[in-house]
Amino acid sequence: MKRLVGIFFSVFFFLSFLVTRISAQDNRQNYRLFIFPTDDLIEVDGKLDEPVWKTAGHAENFHRVLPIDTGFATHKTEVIVTYNDDHFYMAIICWDTLPGKRPVESLRRDFAFGRNENFLAFIDTYNDKTNGFSFGISSSGAQWDGIQSNGGAVSLDWDCKWKSAVQNYPDRWVAEFEIPFRSIRYREGVGEWGINFSRLALKGNEKSSWAPVPRQFPTANLAFTGTLVWDNPPPKLGTRFSVIPYVSGRGSQNVEAGEKINPGGDVGLDAKVTLSTSMNLDLTLNPDFSQVEVDQQVTNLDRFELFFPERRQFFLENSDLFASLGTENIRPFFSRRIGLQSPVYAGARLSGKLGENWRLGLMNMQTGSTSEVPATNFGVIALQRKIFTRSNVGVFMVNKEITASPKDSIYRGYAYNRVAGFDLNLANASNRWTGKIFYHQAFYPDAGKDAFALAGNVTYNTPTLLASWNQAWVGADYLAETGFVRRKGFFRTNPEVKYKFFPANSSLANHGPGGGIEMYFDPQGKLTDRITGLNYSFNWLNLRSITAEIRENYVRLLTPFDPTNTGGDTLARGTDYQWNEALFTYISDSRKLLNYELTARYGGFFNGERISLGGRLTYRVQPYANLALTASWNKIVLPEPYTSATLILIGPRLDLTFTNKLFLTTFVQYNNQIDNINVNIRLQWRYAPVSDLFIVFTDNAYPENFRTKNRALVLKLSYWLN
Repeated sequence: MKRLVGIFFSVFFFLSFLVTRISAQDNRQNYRLFIFPTDDLIEVDGKLDEPVWKTAGHAENFHRVLPIDTGFATHKTEVIVTYNDDHFYMAIICWDTLPGKRPVESLRRDFAFGRNENFLAFIDTYNDKTNGFSFGISSSGAQWDGIQSNGGAVSLDWDCKWKSAVQNYPDRWVAEFEIPFRSIRYREGVGEWGINFSRLALKGNEKSSWAPVPRQFPTANLAFTGTLVWDNPPPKLGTRFSVIPYVSGRGSQNVEAGEKINPGGDVGLDAKVTLSTSMNLDLTLNPDFSQVEVDQQVTNLDRFELFFPERRQFFLENSDLFASLGTENIRPFFSRRIGLQSPVYAGARLSGKLGENWRLGLMNMQTGSTSEVPATNFGVIALQRKIFTRSNVGVFMVNKEITASPKDSIYRGYAYNRVAGFDLNLANASNRWTGKIFYHQAFYPDAGKDAFALAGNVTYNTPTLLASWNQAWVGADYLAETGFVRRKGFFRTNPEVKYKFFPANSSLANHGPGGGIEMYFDPQGKLTDRITGLNYSFNWLNLRSITAEIRENYVRLLTPFDPTNTGGDTLARGTDYQWNEALFTYISDSRKLLNYELTARYGGFFNGERISLGGRLTYRVQPYANLALTASWNKIVLPEPYTSATLILIGPRLDLTFTNKLFLTTFVQYNNQIDNINVNIRLQWRYAPVSDLFIVFTDNAYPENFRTKNRALVLKLSYWLN
């Protein structure tokens, strides 16, 4: 095993040397958009009747990205830019001569990219080809904004204050953006930003961008932006602050325990202090997260913990400094560990850029205690240094420390838990080669010699070939209590490859095979898990797709396990199982008002068999209503004395968007694996920019007689003051 580790990391460091020397055509030199100030008073109404729009800098002649990345776009797009002392302005003209309605899902903010006719702007304000901001709009006027990191990944959970408007005409739709400089972060004194524009003409199934982007990459990729050239650098902002106070009231009732309605209320606030154009301080006092959208349940047939993403606003800006540490299943820091089982009293986070090449993140949170969870302080520090063209290296420390335990507490954990380490992220200029390597060490009382995690991955991505190799070695004593680590005490290797054919003069956009193998070994080097898969995919120009796959599975259990997770008899530790299965997925044309996705799975499952059917059905009354139904059905047949089960999960969801400021979401989840029906109704009124009224009702009941277990009603009002 150690030889395998050595071979992998030798190859990885060779590739890291290679990626720093492979270059690509520099869009930033070839695609330059000049921006000049205006004295016009611009009314953001989508009408473009101000004189500046006739003379300001234009970007046009967009390039096709999909379904093919050659030539200019058929659906023409124009972008015009200007600014004044306080705002950055964009005007967008999206020409559309095809008959029929422009497909849109709803008026909800942060719409699904592939389900809406839309325009997006990606802005590398730091000029590092790695971090930035994104703003967009659908043809119905729904806003889309996010923070970009790791070369272009967009987190849509970030919101800021900005204005937009849309006007629709038979042959085009027109939009205007007004983005306050104070809503974004950038380096002072720098007269060039990276920028690119993306248009999805969904009706004609054409994605295009101003500066060309190879079709294997998302248009959000900051490696391919052009340049926004300022006549003078954007203004210095100085120290500014915003305060977002809230007041909430609630009533909850544990019906099952025979309790009466328990009323309550709270006040608190968030604050944002802009220390410079690139450094931000976030503060929170007695935060309330009751309005956060409910997690979508899944049928759990896994032996390990499931991951659910962070949705709380306070943790999201510059969150990549903390959330991108490690890998998907080996995270030393996972903010959902903070405050979900105990109240958060206060928190502070300092994050942003230090000069041209450094980024800093500091976070500290203090929680209170409950009868089961002691009061705890959580601290994180992350320092990142840009190297080469688009790579970076970072060091960090995560600290969890018990500050006070209530009397008669049942907590028997460690007084502290700390994890420190480094992460090296590599990406070459063309983004064909990307990779990562990290080493993390855990510190806690009685920590053993194997309290470490070491991992790396490398990916090669061209229009036709995608190849990756992932390795990880996690010691049996590695403990990250503020992180997300699905399993420990293993060595993992996972090579994968996928190839695409692009036939000419065909209704197929592309098709091709893929395959890979994932293996886990215990500390003694003995195989514990293996998944070998081969698949073939077909993707049509009309947005339909089919994927078929066959898999071979092997598992040697290290702990007892009930394959149905319903409390039945467990398979014994040390027993091993091998089985084969087939999987199938079909996705319909998302432009249709009625569209759907179907999945099927059949084959063995440990010492028995499994049949699975699942899918999603969506119908929209655009742009005001979107009705979705997700469902899964699993039939697991095991020999006696083990428990067979039929597991059903049904989740109808109704989204009503009366305007782009008033939303109602009703979400019902029936899950017989946990014997529960959950109802969540959430009304949101954005009555002012980033200021909301929420009314949220939730109810949990038994499926067989609809007898309520517990229920709650929450009202929360917040207002952004600046």
